[in-house]
Formats: sequence, C-alpha cells, structure tokens
Amino acid sequence: MFGNLGTGEIIIIVLVILIFFGAKKIPELAQGVGKGMKEFKKALKDNDEDNKSTSETKEEKKS
Repeated sequence: MFGNLGTGEIIIIVLVILIFFGAKKIPELAQGVGKGMKEFKKALKDNDEDNKSTSETKEEKKS
C-alpha cells in the first residue's frame, strides 16, 4: 500500500502531519477524506451505470 516506505518513514510522516495540523484537526481531515472517497466511488458507479445503459441502447438500435 505504501510502496517502499518503511516503518520509520511512516512514523516521520505521521509526526509531521501532527505538527502541521494538530491532534484536533486530524479527525476532521480524515472525515473529509472519507467523504471525498465516498463521493468519488459513487461517481464512478454512476458513470459505469450510464456507460452500461448507453451500450445496451446502442446494441438495441443495431438489432
């Protein structure tokens, strides 16, 4: 998931995030990221459904 990052590097990144944003902002940031991911997945699903219905309509017109 983190590529070639080791434990030490991950700890340093987490500490830097804590210093920049503070412990109180971390849950808000995580919530925002979660909502963003949820919206992104929903948009992908909607797009897939639209593409599927469009391809089915094109196949019906060919027949």
